Amino acid sequence: MANDPILHLLGLARKAGRLEVGEEPVGAACRAHHARLVLLASDAAPNSCRRAAHFGQAGNVLFLELPFTKAELGFVLGRGSCAMLALTDAGFAASVLEKLAARDPERYGPAAQQLREKADRMLQRQREKRQHEKNLREGKRKPWAPPPPPRNEEERRGASPPARSKKAQPKPKPPGQGGSAHFAKDGPVRPGRSSKPGPGGRRLSGKFRHNP
Repeated sequence: MANDPILHLLGLARKAGRLEVGEEPVGAACRAHHARLVLLASDAAPNSCRRAAHFGQAGNVLFLELPFTKAELGFVLGRGSCAMLALTDAGFAASVLEKLAARDPERYGPAAQQLREKADRMLQRQREKRQHEKNLREGKRKPWAPPPPPRNEEERRGASPPARSKKAQPKPKPPGQGGSAHFAKDGPVRPGRSSKPGPGGRRLSGKFRHNP
């Protein structure tokens, strides 16, 4: 069993620091949403199965039973026994499920497909994030794109919308018309009245007056 490809993958995940072993570490990884797949030994106690189901619901992660006993898992992971473990890497989790699905398609096939799609989406987001950070470091911008072609004949000819017509301004009236006062050299004079002084030094307003 030590040469089993599934157990070999679990051993690699442990060396890479992508595997949590035991109920407490598995529960902490699920609550922090770091777990990608929770696995149980085939002879795990009912209490361990209930805890694994609770951890899976808390972390929104799949939990499955492996075709290996606690002693077989413990031997690969350097422990006396292991009833529960969690993979924290999407790639390792998808690879383990694919090998399980190849061995038992009816039991593990749907879960493998679901996890593979989830892992692909996560890897795509990671690549986009790394590319965005690289662009920020290098100061890259979006490439220049030509303007869109004109949609109608007016835009093609460059016609502009007609300008608003200005209201006709009234022409200024000459002094003495329109009922408004104007100013002479020696003071304001109302319309219709003469500004010239009459005989005797008085101004003539309306009718001419003669002062003897």
